[in-house]
Amino acid sequence: MSGRDRVVVSIDPDDHRGPVDRRLFGALVEHMGRCVYTGIFEPEHPMADTDGFRTDVAELVEELGVTLVRYPGGNFVSGYDWTDGIGPRERRPRRLDLAWRSIETNQVGTDDFLGWTSRLGLEPMLAVNLGTKGVTEAAALVEYCNLPGGTEWSDRRRANGSADPHHVRLWCLGNEMDGPWQLGHTSADRYAEIAAQAARAMRMVDPTVELVACGSSFHAIPTFGSWESTVLERAGDDIDFLSMHAYYEEHDGDRDSFLASGAAMDSFIDAMAATIDAASARRRTRRRVHISFDEWNVWYQSRFAGAENLPIDVSGPRIEDVYSTVDAVVVGDLLSTLLNHADRVKIACLAQLVNVIAPIMTEADGPTWRQPTFHPFAAVAANAHGDSLVTRTTAPTLATRRHGDVPAVNVAATHDAETAEVAVFLTNRGAEPLTVELRHAGFENWRLRSVDHLPADDLGPRPHETASTVRLTPLPHHSSTGRSTELTLPARSWTSLRAGLEPAADGALNPRDSHR
Repeated sequence: MSGRDRVVVSIDPDDHRGPVDRRLFGALVEHMGRCVYTGIFEPEHPMADTDGFRTDVAELVEELGVTLVRYPGGNFVSGYDWTDGIGPRERRPRRLDLAWRSIETNQVGTDDFLGWTSRLGLEPMLAVNLGTKGVTEAAALVEYCNLPGGTEWSDRRRANGSADPHHVRLWCLGNEMDGPWQLGHTSADRYAEIAAQAARAMRMVDPTVELVACGSSFHAIPTFGSWESTVLERAGDDIDFLSMHAYYEEHDGDRDSFLASGAAMDSFIDAMAATIDAASARRRTRRRVHISFDEWNVWYQSRFAGAENLPIDVSGPRIEDVYSTVDAVVVGDLLSTLLNHADRVKIACLAQLVNVIAPIMTEADGPTWRQPTFHPFAAVAANAHGDSLVTRTTAPTLATRRHGDVPAVNVAATHDAETAEVAVFLTNRGAEPLTVELRHAGFENWRLRSVDHLPADDLGPRPHETASTVRLTPLPHHSSTGRSTELTLPARSWTSLRAGLEPAADGALNPRDSHR
């Protein structure tokens, strides 16, 4: 591949997959390490609010653009008794959490978390424990959260200070129950049975809830495909989503493969969608089960010695990876892949939100800062609105050891007909610059608003002292006409383009700009 190679990308307002669900920009808050304690919650911090939550963290969560938060895990939920975290804080028990070998003080629980999400305007996504608990406990939690009053658990919520229901819509039926590391790990048959029973009981309490069943914890797990098929055969009528989890890292200096992580995610999603469709065909149903990709990120798992080697402590640090600009480019590429599957993937959660492999970092009794991965997520969450456009791309290929030949450029685009805004996100996965011709003749009155980029460098992980120097900056080499825009993408970089469809002389937008 040489710098003379050109890439042609074509987009058209009528060629789209349908709307991007705003729940695609979720994150995970798990009781793990310092995500909750000294992360979002630190009552003694000078910027804590009256409920003990850090307002400086809340400001960065808002800037990041997160729309949904999954809670309280993660592996943590499979050993969690949610009743430990309600009522007066001084009466809550201290428990040993076996998942992450920590002492859980239960100073943050269901009402505290839901109050925090309400104040920040975030949609909660609660997980129930189907590892060491079961159907009764799951239904009771829905009753506690969603019924107005007049029952045992709803009246307890009211007595605990939450007079109005929390109206939690999204629920996860356990976490990674296919994984041998999970408390209560079981077979697909047994999981499907308890998931279906829990789903029916939870809907008896509140028929409006949406339910996510456990899919595969990662693509290479031996049970992938067969697990999903069994769950769908036995519980497909009772669920709305199947979950997917995936983490990516650079192995043995293989940067080309790492930068092509989006291609691996793409293959995983395609395989999951095909599995869902095959099960639907066998069941002779038109009911569509969607995908909840509710854990994804860059995580250097090869550096993690394993939970069994962790000291037992209170909110001690756990997997606080420090990220580089290379990691940020990969996060941008993964976001593009999620957008390109917006017709199947309706929910996604960056794991996690604060301190634990997170875009936001804090110091106890100290400052917050943005990791390099913060910036592409914030840009996509802010600008990816409306429909996910199909991007017709002609590009050279990049040979990788782990993923074979992949497109050297990954492109995603959205069009919001209501605001007449277009966003295009481009990853140059290769080691040389590439010139891209973006053809957009179908968008009349095209006006380029901004083109910003983040190039990968060789400076490695960016600790607090240097992380503040990382940001998206204007791309110097680009030009635009009404029919096409030309950009030169630096090697190994991620780029965010924004355009608006300006009113014509008579003040009206072209009719094609209101195609929905």
